[in-house]
Amino acid sequence: MGRVQNKVALITGGAMGLGQASAQRLAEEGAKVLVTDIEDSVGQATADKINADGGEAIFLHHDVTQEKEWIEVIEKAVSHYGALHVLVNNAGVAITGTILDMSMEDYRLQNAINLDGVFLGMKYAIPAITESGGGSIINLSSVAGIKGAPGLCAYAMTKGGVRLLSKSVALECVSMENNIRVNSVHPGIIETAIWDKMGGEDVGENRTRISEAAESIIPGGKVGQPTNIANGVLFLASDESSYMTGSELVIDHGFTA
Repeated sequence: MGRVQNKVALITGGAMGLGQASAQRLAEEGAKVLVTDIEDSVGQATADKINADGGEAIFLHHDVTQEKEWIEVIEKAVSHYGALHVLVNNAGVAITGTILDMSMEDYRLQNAINLDGVFLGMKYAIPAITESGGGSIINLSSVAGIKGAPGLCAYAMTKGGVRLLSKSVALECVSMENNIRVNSVHPGIIETAIWDKMGGEDVGENRTRISEAAESIIPGGKVGQPTNIANGVLFLASDESSYMTGSELVIDHGFTA
């Protein structure tokens, strides 16, 4: 216990899935957590559960595509908790479609959330984290940011962008000597609600799709759980990873191997 004791962490898309698991895991290890999302009721429920379990958390409504909201959320983090040490850029969306049938509207939406949101988060969090003495920025990419994904070309583009954006900003932070580390996390097939938003209305159908996808491409056919990723986020948020920056943490049960 206490691996991130008294660190202040902001997790975008924290209402559910990987963001929720990461927020809960960081809180369990002593972090003061800001859960942000556009899903207000679920996000507030996540913060309430963290508090009920003995942690410390607040929820803030936050559209990561809006620059003004980033400024407000960072200011709230510092005014409420007095510092900001960890940013987890987790908010994301996946929309299926080949390059021939992907609409520009869906293309731009994915880019705005998955890549612009990460850019804005780092742009406005870095000064606050620097003022707090340094810390860690963790950007959620994907195995689709490492290898091609047919039917997910626009999604893969954004996640590949997150990977190289993370590396570039990591080197900029080294040059600035601000004691901020920047790394990306690349989940494989993880059982989260993002599958429910990629097509198919029946939850059972989507669980079947996850299992079938895992069986066909993951060594051992094993589906990951949100906690598998949250534990990686915890490691990168903690001082245990103090010599790690500009790297990618791949958590995919051998998929990219």
